[in-house]
Amino acid sequence: MCLATVYQTVKDTEEVVQKNVSKIYVEGSKVRLIDIMGMETLVEGSISFVDLTGSVVKLACPAE
Repeated sequence: MCLATVYQTVKDTEEVVQKNVSKIYVEGSKVRLIDIMGMETLVEGSISFVDLTGSVVKLACPAE
């Protein structure tokens, strides 16, 4: 099973948004993450990088 850790980058700071993500949906300017337990997280931003072998997804988020 391939699960990812999703990070968000705001300005120059990178932080974990959610671990064990099994599904990702892009909904306009938002990204919906769903982990293996069904927990959903909605983040404003876009996918900037995906490493399927390393199980990493990075999101670029607007500065607040």
